[in-house]
Amino acid sequence: MILLDTDHISILQVRSERRFQLVERLESADQPIATTVITLEEQSRGWITALGRRKSVVDQVVPYAKLRAMNRFFASWKILSFDESAAECFGGLRKRRIRIGSSDLKIASIAICNDALLLTANAKDFGRVPGLRFEDWG
Repeated sequence: MILLDTDHISILQVRSERRFQLVERLESADQPIATTVITLEEQSRGWITALGRRKSVVDQVVPYAKLRAMNRFFASWKILSFDESAAECFGGLRKRRIRIGSSDLKIASIAICNDALLLTANAKDFGRVPGLRFEDWG
């Protein structure tokens, strides 16, 4: 399985040459492709924060449209849960003092539990996680 981190999901949400290249490579990989509930949370939180910063309802129109578009985008994705197995893996990595952000460590835990290849541009942080397979296709 191939699991996309938030940065690779973001590439797929914007029409660009990078997007077309990533789509082509994913299609040729011939493996199931998914993302995580953590990525969904990160993107949702971003648009909800943007809404909270807009005092005028007229200024909220665009963030609401982006939030709706994000929900439509994720509707067609397989989204892996942060389940008990991932939570246990997360706890074990925390005990080993793996020093990366909580969201990234949750994504890594989900990838490890599902024996997935994580696609991410964040090699610096994810490289600290033992047993995690990752590559940057962006």
